[in-house]
Amino acid sequence: MTRSRTADGSAGDADYGRIGGHYADYRRPDARIAAAIVEALATAQSVVNIGAGAGSYEPADRSVTAVEPSASMRAQRPSHLPPAVDAVAEELPFADASFDAAMTTFSVHQWPDLAAGLREMRRVATGPVVILTCDPALLDRFWLAEYAPEVIATEARRYPTPDAIAEHLGGHTTVRVVPIPLDCTDGFNEAYYGRPEMLLDPAARKSCSAWSFVAPDRAAAYTEALRTALDDGSWDRRYGHLRTQPTYDGSLVLVVNTPERRAG
Repeated sequence: MTRSRTADGSAGDADYGRIGGHYADYRRPDARIAAAIVEALATAQSVVNIGAGAGSYEPADRSVTAVEPSASMRAQRPSHLPPAVDAVAEELPFADASFDAAMTTFSVHQWPDLAAGLREMRRVATGPVVILTCDPALLDRFWLAEYAPEVIATEARRYPTPDAIAEHLGGHTTVRVVPIPLDCTDGFNEAYYGRPEMLLDPAARKSCSAWSFVAPDRAAAYTEALRTALDDGSWDRRYGHLRTQPTYDGSLVLVVNTPERRAG
C-alpha cells in the first residue's frame, strides 16, 4: 500500500518541507532523555530508527539505520551520521528480524496508519521496540493549555494513547513518564515549561508541529495572550515557580515493548 506524500516526501500529517527548516537548531537531543532511550535499548547493537528526522537520539555506540521520508529532514542530518533511508514506517524495506531493536521518537503521531507502522517495527526487530512519545491524557496539565488551547487539543488529538500502542505491538509493554529537564535542549512545547519566553520565538513554535495546524490568526492571538501574561506578570504569579523547578513531569513518556518468548 503506497502512502500519499508531500513534495518534500513527508508522509504524515505535517509538511516538514514547510515547517522543518529549523528543527536541527531547536530540536536538539537532550542528553538526559537520550540516556533513558539508551537504557531501554538494553544490549541491542543494531537499531533501526523510524521517522529519524535530523538524527536526534540516535545512539552513537550502536549500529543505527535511519528511516526518514522527509527530504528536508534528511538534509539536516549532521555529517557524522549515515544518510537516512527514504521510506515510511508502514512499509519498511527490510527483512524480518533484521535488527536487534527498533526505536522512534516524536514520530508515531505522524503515521497515517499507526497499526501498520507498529507492526512493521515489531516485524523487523528481534528485541525491544522503544517509542518516545506523549500521552494525550497528560497534556492538559501543561500551562500552555490556558493560553493556546487549540495547540494542546491538536496534540491530544494526534497522539495515540500508550494503550493503543501496546495493543498493536503485542508482547509485553511498559510505559513510564520521562522527566523533562528545565534546560531541555529538545524544544518541544513542554520543554519550555519554565522558559515561557521561548514560545514567543516564531522559529521555536514552528519547530513544534502542532502549531502548524492552528490558523495563523488564531496562533497570533495565542502568542499575544502569552506575551501579555508575561508583560503584566500574571504568568509569573501563577507559574513562576516553574522557572526554578529542576524537572517537570508532563506528557512525555517512554513506551518499551518486548516480544513474546516462544516456548521450546
